[in-house]
Amino acid sequence: MTYCLAVSLNKGLVFASDSRTNAGVDYVATYSKMSRFVFENNRTLVLLTSGSLATSQAVLNAIDKDLKDPDAEFDISQGDYLHEVAQYIGQLSQEEQKRHADAMDKSKSNNESSFILGGQIAGQKSQIFLIYPQGNFISASAETPFLQIGENKYGKPILDRFITPTTSLEDAARCAIVSLDSTIRSNISVGPPIELAILRENEICEPYHNVMGPNNAMYKSVLKQWNEGLSNAIKRLPRFEWEKSG
Repeated sequence: MTYCLAVSLNKGLVFASDSRTNAGVDYVATYSKMSRFVFENNRTLVLLTSGSLATSQAVLNAIDKDLKDPDAEFDISQGDYLHEVAQYIGQLSQEEQKRHADAMDKSKSNNESSFILGGQIAGQKSQIFLIYPQGNFISASAETPFLQIGENKYGKPILDRFITPTTSLEDAARCAIVSLDSTIRSNISVGPPIELAILRENEICEPYHNVMGPNNAMYKSVLKQWNEGLSNAIKRLPRFEWEKSG
């Protein structure tokens, strides 16, 4: 299992992901689930992955192969619109799943993967897309300006309460850290280090990128103040009638 999220704001995009993968309860490994692609003066893209690690890695390998092949019909540096890149990634995922469908059926295994693609093509507004295992995709909206893949239920409440299109990139990044940590605390299949990327609107360049392990000073400080703030907020909630009379 995994947990990744992307937030679309007026000022740009925020991405966050955990780094844990599981192949049974007795085997835990760490893999990056965030890939960044920069094509100077053209586009900047970030791709988050969840689900089958084999399928996700096969899709990334296919992306790399097409980028190096001058005869490839399409690659992520092409297309006039970002949704064309999302469609291409969905097709790669479908092709990989079909390639191993018989073997997966026999073993009763699941080789599905989901992706979040985000970025900006020069001259256009930044966007994020959630690409389903079936190859189709959706984009974020003004009403719900974030997308999640993987174990999303524990980290969603803070996003619902806090994130709006006018939220600053920095506040959204702090919110993403808390969202990831809330999931880590509640689900053993999600774990650090946390990867964070911030892409400012109209900056076609390498995004700000940080990897935060459990001992990272920023990570520890955010969580300490969040926990203390929650504790203080609970203590300040209205008293029950029987408490007032006492």
